[in-house]
Amino acid sequence: MNSTTKPVNGTARPIDPDRSADPAPVNTGQSAVNTGRGSVNKRPPADDGGKKPSAAVRLVQLARERYRFVMSTDGRPYAVAIDGPNIALPLRGRSGVRQRLARLYADTFEGDVASQSALADAMTVLEGIAEDNDPVPVHLRVGHDDAGTLVVDLGTADGRAVTVSAGGWEVVERSPVLFRRSGAMAPMPTPILVGDGLAMFYGLLNMDESSFRRLVAWTIAAWIPTIPHPVLTLKGEQGTAKSKTAQMVVNLVDPSPAAKRSQPRDAKAWSTQAFNSWALCLDNVSVLPQWLSDTLCKAVTGDGIVDRALYTDDDVVVLSFRRVLAMTTIDAGALAGDLAERLLLLDLELIDDSKRRSEEELDTAFAAVRPAILGSLFDLLAAVLVVLPGVKLESMPRMADFARVLAAVDQVMEWNTLDDYLAASANVAGDALEGDPFGSALAALVERCGAWTGTAAQLLEQVPPPGGIRPPSWPKDATRAGGKVKRLAPLLRSIGITVDDTQRSQDRHRSRLLVLTRTDVPEEAASAPDQGSLWPDVAPIGQGRRTPDLD
Repeated sequence: MNSTTKPVNGTARPIDPDRSADPAPVNTGQSAVNTGRGSVNKRPPADDGGKKPSAAVRLVQLARERYRFVMSTDGRPYAVAIDGPNIALPLRGRSGVRQRLARLYADTFEGDVASQSALADAMTVLEGIAEDNDPVPVHLRVGHDDAGTLVVDLGTADGRAVTVSAGGWEVVERSPVLFRRSGAMAPMPTPILVGDGLAMFYGLLNMDESSFRRLVAWTIAAWIPTIPHPVLTLKGEQGTAKSKTAQMVVNLVDPSPAAKRSQPRDAKAWSTQAFNSWALCLDNVSVLPQWLSDTLCKAVTGDGIVDRALYTDDDVVVLSFRRVLAMTTIDAGALAGDLAERLLLLDLELIDDSKRRSEEELDTAFAAVRPAILGSLFDLLAAVLVVLPGVKLESMPRMADFARVLAAVDQVMEWNTLDDYLAASANVAGDALEGDPFGSALAALVERCGAWTGTAAQLLEQVPPPGGIRPPSWPKDATRAGGKVKRLAPLLRSIGITVDDTQRSQDRHRSRLLVLTRTDVPEEAASAPDQGSLWPDVAPIGQGRRTPDLD
């Protein structure tokens, strides 16, 4: 039977030639792609023999009408809504553009569902579009623009942010920099200026004045993304509210549904956590494995991890980050020496049973005053940004950038946070050295001899393990002993012992020598200076978006 075909919804169907054709022509020249009544596509324009565009083509068209596509500096493609918040959306994943496009496609084309292969093809095209543009910075919670203005993402659906510059801050409807979001983030309440937020914050904590002032300085420094931040370490006995304090601090800086976390099991698990949160807290740390101690040190100053891209053999992805870290512990002496140099240790006081409050009561009180606390902290940050460029330190400690922020806080508030920090850092180094059996043995050796020179092998013979039993951290051979001494050198220096490994023996072997020498340590470094009252007689921070008079 002779028959002809006529496309119906894009599919050829045989028809009887004796029957009259439809009275309306197939192609009227009028496009029915977008009728203006809702978002329903009645029928695509017929071309190329009556074939309609594929689902992948339609998906790409829908995406390009609504998003612009960028590539981040770490090589990840993102989509940004053209008429929406300045938020970078990943192309794939639970909260990515892929899911949004799948729903938009079903809404637009009368319930027609795009196949997985069509979505995959569309994502590949969109990734290629993103690669056509130069990489752009994509920030997480905290960023800054080219003028140096700090920007804090409130994490709300409307994309509002707080901008802080020298002299003031404000809440803006659209962020001036590009932010990405993660499932580990929670919205931040809008900061307000009501009363003295710092005094409200202090009323929730059980630490002394010196510790609270350093905590305030650390908190505002946590919103300066261009500097390394020491690891906030809250130490105290059981029942001193270490975990609750850490939770409140993290939820000020970078609110999260999981503000407190357990130690990661490996480097990959850590990198995933660090990539998705600006501020992290490891709760109830007793002993840190060496790999994690080294990883935390790198995360303080800036770290990067290269991994194989999913479903590829030779492509890679880069996770680069500098993070704000916190820990809670009962004993900080077990921490490794290189990490001990990067700690801000705060001791929490015991809570009297008559003054102890329930978690529900603390949560309610914190939620009520958190907007005011944020307002006062942003006010203080704006004032610090005024004086920070002119701060010069007589000597540069290990965390020099953070020390400059402390000096700027002291200038604004007439506090002594820098002196307290330096004194406490020396004490932390001493505690960490006592917690290392090999380091303690070296210190005892130099105390007896005043100075010691020899090879690493001779050093192992000179300092036998305590009780004849070698602890797990004790070096097993001369090579490991030499490396261990280098790792302990900063801690030894903090108690007045210098390490020199540049000399060689005079015999034909030219063996590397270790020279341990005792030096004098000023007594005043062992204790913190006297503190005045918590709230000195100066203009309080929190009187508006103007910088206090610093003259």
